[in-house]
Amino acid sequence: MQDIAELGAGHLAGVLDVVFEHGAKDRALVVFDRNCELACALTDSYRRCLPHARFLDFEHLGATATLAAFDDLRRGDLVVLIQSTSFRLDEFRIRVELFRRGLKVIEHPHLERMGGDEARIYMHSLAYDPHYYRVVGPALKARLDSTAVATLSVDELSLVYPAGLEPAKLNVGDYRGMTNIGGQYPIGEVFTESRVLDAVHGSALVAFFGDTSFRVNRPPRPITIAIENGQIIGTKDSTPEFDRVLAGIRSDEGAVHVRELGFGLNRAFSHERTVSDIGTFERMCGVHLSLGLKHNTYSKDQVDRRVAKHHVDVFLKLDDVLLDGQPVLHEGAWGP
Repeated sequence: MQDIAELGAGHLAGVLDVVFEHGAKDRALVVFDRNCELACALTDSYRRCLPHARFLDFEHLGATATLAAFDDLRRGDLVVLIQSTSFRLDEFRIRVELFRRGLKVIEHPHLERMGGDEARIYMHSLAYDPHYYRVVGPALKARLDSTAVATLSVDELSLVYPAGLEPAKLNVGDYRGMTNIGGQYPIGEVFTESRVLDAVHGSALVAFFGDTSFRVNRPPRPITIAIENGQIIGTKDSTPEFDRVLAGIRSDEGAVHVRELGFGLNRAFSHERTVSDIGTFERMCGVHLSLGLKHNTYSKDQVDRRVAKHHVDVFLKLDDVLLDGQPVLHEGAWGP
C-alpha cells in the first residue's frame, strides 16, 4: 500500500495547505487504528504530511488516553480521526466536542468498508481543486436558491420539485468565516430539499442505494420509484434488499418520504468508479435523494423528529437536471 499512501499524501498536502491553512510544523494530533489496510495507508499519508504531529494508536492506548490528548490541545490545533469503523468514547460526541473547543477536524470513518482498488479511488477523492469546488459549488447553490421548479429526468421519466427549494448548503472545503472548520472527508456536495415535501411527484431511476449494512448496493438494473405527495408509492424492478430498506422505513415511520436533494461534486466517484461505504460515495458527482424523514438540517412543521429515524441515500440515473427549464448537468459534470 506504499504507493497508495504516497498518492494520499500528495492530495492531503493540498487539503492541509489550502483548506485548513495548516502547516507541517503546526500542532496536530492524529488518532488512528490499524484494523484495515486503508486506515494504515491513510495514517502513513498523514505521517508524510505532518511529520511533527502527535500520532496516537486508539486500539493500543484506548479512550482514556485519547480524551487526555484532546485536553492538551489549544484552539486552532488540528485533529485527524482515521477510523476503520468509528471510535467509541462513551457519551463524548467527538466532532461536536472538538468543534466546541475551537479545533480543526478531519474525520475519516468506516474505512474498513473499502479495500482493494477502492483504496486508490478513495485517495483520489481527497484531491482538492479550489478553482473547481469554490466556483462550481457556490454557482450551483445560487441557481438552486433561485429555482422555482426543478426537474430530474431520464428516458421518459421525470421527478418534479414544483414548490421551490430550501436554501442550499455547501460542503466544498471553504470554511472562511465559519465557526467550525472541518468535517467528514472526502467532501464535495451541495444539498437542499423541497420547500414543501408533499409537492414532490413523478418517477425516477435508482442506480445505487444504501442497504441495511450501510454499504452501496447496485441492483442488476435501475429500480423505478414512483412518488406522489412526496412519498414512494410503488416500485418496478425492485430487489429483495431494496424492499427490505423500504419496509424498514415504513415500519418505523409509516411511509417512505423523500427529503434531501443532494448534488454531489466529487469527480473521483462516478457510476463506473465506486466505493462500498455509503457515506463516502454520497459525494459522487451526480444526484442523490434521501428516503425517510430524518434530515436535521431543515426543520419542517409536519416532521416530528421523535419519529424521524431513517436517512437512506439513493443515487439516480439521470439524463438531465433542469432548473427552471435550464440544464445544469452535462455528461455527468456540472455546468451553467
